[in-house]
Formats: sequence, structure tokens, C-alpha cells
Amino acid sequence: MWPGEAPISRCLVRTEGFLERRLNWSGSERQRQPGRFISDVRHHLEPQLYFGVISPVAGVLARAGGINSSECENVSREEETSEEFEANAMDSLIDMPFATIDIKDDCGITDVPHTNWERSKENERISKDQIKKRKKKQKDYQPNYFLSIPITNKEITRGIKILQNAIIQQDKQLAKAMTSDGSFHITLLVMQLLSEDEVNIGIGALLELKPFIEEILQGKQLILPFQGIDTFGNQVGFVKLAEGDHVNSLLEIAEAAKRTFQEKGILAGENRSFKPHLTFMKLSKAPWLRKKGVKKIDPEFYEKFISHRFGEEMVHRIDLCSMLKKKQSNGYYHCESSIVIESIFSSEGLYEHSIPHQAFSCLLLLIRN
Repeated sequence: MWPGEAPISRCLVRTEGFLERRLNWSGSERQRQPGRFISDVRHHLEPQLYFGVISPVAGVLARAGGINSSECENVSREEETSEEFEANAMDSLIDMPFATIDIKDDCGITDVPHTNWERSKENERISKDQIKKRKKKQKDYQPNYFLSIPITNKEITRGIKILQNAIIQQDKQLAKAMTSDGSFHITLLVMQLLSEDEVNIGIGALLELKPFIEEILQGKQLILPFQGIDTFGNQVGFVKLAEGDHVNSLLEIAEAAKRTFQEKGILAGENRSFKPHLTFMKLSKAPWLRKKGVKKIDPEFYEKFISHRFGEEMVHRIDLCSMLKKKQSNGYYHCESSIVIESIFSSEGLYEHSIPHQAFSCLLLLIRN
């Protein structure tokens, strides 16, 4: 007898019967050819079952030739002091990943499948809870911050004001649906930041985005030409971005921004694909218009501007802005932080994050004009 054989004797007896039924090896044959017996066991049985349970038991059977129940009972009585070993041995079997592989029938370890079943149910419950939380988080996702490319070219803003006034002349009610000239921008990415800690994480993500943008642009200026008018479902009117290589660069930057913020654990982005646009009016800004019968933007209102060239914006700054906090005195959104991507400013160090945003905006206007 090898040390510790008695505590798992019941398993040995059942394993002997299992091997005889499965592989047709008798006790005497096992004694004569133990090496071949072990090889046959390993070849025919599932790897998890072999390495976890059958392998050590088969080695005992190969050396002993066979074990009967009366021998096991005698040995058990002689080895009563080994109860602690038995408990440890059974615990180790229960913890193994192959616990559901026919152990109940062939080794009589009835508590293993039950324990594994309980674990499976627990894991399933945890998985369902995680899915529910994820779905709830996505359902509750209401963006309240965004990355903004501000429009600072006065030629563009003047052209939009002319367009807005032309529409208002045709329907004065639409004045309340117009975007103020101080807040003209392109939205690069929307996100949800629910606490100051998350805002700080967002600021860090914005800073990390800068080298990715520089890599995309390769030292070149990103110039965005605006031409023509379009709408989203006749509910949102916007100036279109003209076609060209700049569109691909902007799409790459938007994708890099989404990836950078999401890697920080921030809920960011939208289900719909990114379509850069410059909004000049939204019917949702004046919900009461629907009661007045204004349910859509009439294309006739802007038909004279359908191919109008509004001008070009040189992208020099990206802001992390709040949708809900009070706007600045110039009409632009509240900024938490900004990055400058125009080489002349970054190389000469004219911008630091300690500079107030209003002062920085004035500095940029002075330089540009």
C-alpha cells in the first residue's frame, strides 16, 4: 500500500470498474504490463479526466493489480488517523476544473458536480448582473460634455449670420431656433462626465490626445472649407464641410479622440457615424414652435445658400466643453481645458493651461487679426 491510498479507496474501487468497462483491462493484465496500461489510459481518456483523477489512480491499480471493497474497508479501519488527508484530497478534487466529467458515476464523489453547479449558477448570476448594469449604464448615457473645434474665422461667422437673418425674415418665429454666433463650432466627440473626478480624467485624456493629432497631421495645418447647406431630418440646419483630404484627417482625429477617452473608462461617442457639420439652427431650441405649426425647416428658406462658400477655418484648438454649465460672456461654451494643435503656438509656448480661456481666446483673435 502506498501512503494515503486508504482515504480514497472508494474512488479506487469505482475507478477500477470504470477502466475495465472502458478499456477492457483486467487486474492480472495490469500487473504484467503496467507501462502499457498507463499509456492506454492516457491515450483513450479525455486529458482533463486523465491528468486530474485517473492518472494517479491508474498508477495505483497498475502496481496493485486490483483492489476489492473488503481490502479497502480493512485498510480504512487501520488508517483512521488519515481523515485530515482525505478531506484535503477531496477538497483539491472539488476545486479542479474537470469536476463535471463523469466523476459522480465512476468515483462516487457526489458533491463535486453539485458544488460545480452552484458555482456555475453563481457565475451566471454575476454575469447577468454585469450585463444589466452595462445596459443600464448605456441606457442612462446622456452626454453632457463634448470636444469642440471653435469657429473663429469672422468670414464664416458673418456668412452664417447673413443666412440666419435671411431665414428669420421669412419666418420670425425661427429667431429662437438660431445658434448664437459666439458658439459656432464643430463637435468632435460627445461624452458623459458625472463628477469632478471624471472631468479631471477627461482633461487628462484630452492632453493625451494631442500627440496622436500631431502624428496624424504630420506638421501640416488642418484647414476646413465650408460650403453649402443641409439638414438632419429637416430639424437641424447646418453648414456642410466641403469634400477633400481634410475630411479624412478630421475623421482620423475623431476616431483617435473616441479611442483615447474610452480607454480611460469614459462613456463617449454615439451610435451613428461621425459626420462633421457646423450647426446654425435647431428646432429643438424652441419646442413651442411645434405647437405653432412649425414642424420642420422649409428648404425654401435657405435655397439661395445651397452652394454658398462660407470660408475656411484653420483648426488651431480643441476644447473640452460643458453642454450644461453657464456659457462665457462671448456666447461660447464653458471650457474645462484646451489643447493647441497649431505648430506656431505649441513651438513658441504661447499657451499654457493656466491661462484663462477667455484671455486665451482674446490672444488668439489678436494674433489672427
